Order: sequence, then C-alpha cells, then structure tokens
Amino acid sequence: MRKFSIRKKFNDCPCTGANLEKLIHPATLTLLTDAELHGYSIVQKLQDICMFQGKKPDPSGVYRCLKQMEQDGYVTAVWDLSNSGPAKRLYRITDDGLECLKTWINTLEDYRHSIGLFLDFARDRLQAH
Repeated sequence: MRKFSIRKKFNDCPCTGANLEKLIHPATLTLLTDAELHGYSIVQKLQDICMFQGKKPDPSGVYRCLKQMEQDGYVTAVWDLSNSGPAKRLYRITDDGLECLKTWINTLEDYRHSIGLFLDFARDRLQAH
C-alpha cells in the first residue's frame, strides 16, 4: 500500500506499477493451468489478479503475449467454432508452458528477495536526503 500520492506527471511512469507488461506472461500461464480460455476471457480474468489491482491490462499486449507464447510452444490455440458468433481462438497450456511457469515462479521468488533488499537500500538513501 502506498503511503504517498503520485503526482500527475508520473501517471504514465513505470514507477507507478500501472504497467507490469512482463508479468502478463506468467499470469496468463497461471490462468491456463485451470482451464482452456479464449483471449477475451484471459484479458477479463487478468484484471482480477492482485498484481493488476482491478485494472484491465492492455488487450493488444495480452494478445501479443499469447501469440509469442504460441510460437514458443508454451500454449496451443485452436479455433472454437461452437458459438453462433465469430470464431475465437481457444488457448491451452502445454507441458513446456508448465515448465516455463515453474521457472517464472523461481525467478519471481528470487526477485522478491532482491526487491526486499533493494527497498531497504532505497529507503535508507531516501531518508538521507
């Protein structure tokens, strides 16, 4: 929880945490461990994950991520023609995707420790000013 207000000029700055684009990758893989999902459903469900703080991620970024993960073999996609509307792609995590998610978890655990150390360091320096 923030104990200070963000000035307007920082609204689009990465320092606000508003754009955690790289975290779309592990978050999407995590969602796909539960069920096959359409891209639109993934975008909707991502906003419910705590790191997005109820804000819908940029759909074009999510679709770019899905395309890249499909090319990398972490997800597969098939056309779902079952609805009366337009065809939609249905995404499923692969075994390689599960391994990738395990690696993400380890990486984020390491980052969590490093971020804690960095926060202590940054707070000390800020208090010195």
